[in-house]
Amino acid sequence: MKEFWSSRIINATPYTPGEQPRDQIFIKLNTNENPYPPSPMALQFMADALGPDLRLYPDPECLELRQAVADYHGLEVGQVFVGNGSDEILSFCFQAFFEPNLEIVMPDISYGFYPIYADYFGLKTRLVPLDEQFDLPFSECANAAGGVVIANPNAPTGKALSLDSIQRILNTNRNVVVIVDEAYVDFGAQSAMVFVKDYPNLLIVKTLSKSRSLAGLRVGFAMGNTNLISALCCVRDSINSYPVDRIAQAGAIGAVQDESYFQTTRLSIMKTREATVRKLTKLGFQILDSSANFIFIHYPGRSAKELQEGLRDKGILVRWFNKPRIDNFLRISIGTDEEMDALCVAFKELLA
Repeated sequence: MKEFWSSRIINATPYTPGEQPRDQIFIKLNTNENPYPPSPMALQFMADALGPDLRLYPDPECLELRQAVADYHGLEVGQVFVGNGSDEILSFCFQAFFEPNLEIVMPDISYGFYPIYADYFGLKTRLVPLDEQFDLPFSECANAAGGVVIANPNAPTGKALSLDSIQRILNTNRNVVVIVDEAYVDFGAQSAMVFVKDYPNLLIVKTLSKSRSLAGLRVGFAMGNTNLISALCCVRDSINSYPVDRIAQAGAIGAVQDESYFQTTRLSIMKTREATVRKLTKLGFQILDSSANFIFIHYPGRSAKELQEGLRDKGILVRWFNKPRIDNFLRISIGTDEEMDALCVAFKELLA
């Protein structure tokens, strides 16, 4: 029954987020959340923001937060856009930069929201198949008619592109916008920030949800040429001029400025990731090289779906995708050392 639904959504297939359990306590390794709490500075800044001023609208320009991000990355404040999570910013990008009749190039295996946005906004896509090792053949991304969207590191594979590959994509697509989604870049990949000053068509999108432990706050930002930032502002102000609340802006500033805590937690996650890879490899799993806060794994001869269900029965949540080519893989977020040890024990029992 879809009475009164618009034609835009009547046949839409929306994004399915990872399970957020309510029935029991799980070891939650299915949504790429950071296992460590937010920065103490971020928590203090949010506590300080609680008060009478909440009766007032937040700064629609997010000027103080944008300045903090600009200072951190060596940019001008006009080169930074802030939104309600990187997903909102990405949706703004699809509205701001792409034309209905011109194909957007993106990998066939990547973040599930990209094709959903394209379909929702009536845009065409050209999917570039990843090779057998799940690497992106960057030469197939050349001369895109409408634009390019890539995640680096990629999701759900965790594999990263080299800066040389990204630059080749930029050099062969100078007349369209190239969006590089760097949600997971802080866990081992190289950021394309070094190209922002030389490529006015490059937009980098980042989030505080992963490496800054603020998934519950919903703050993301984009960085690029001031012309691109102005386009995003135009879309935002045509929909909602106040997308980032006062408390979120305050907490985000604290998270960006607390460099010591950021470095400590991200390096801890990377160390745990490598230790987990070694343990699971000994159990017989095949694991893709990961530069993200998750791993993408496969056990020859065993159903990934059955392993996922077996882990759930043992109180551990991981992500399984019912999609061609990856339906026998599991994506597993990196938790604490104790959580990953419990995962390895559970796998050993399931494989016995």
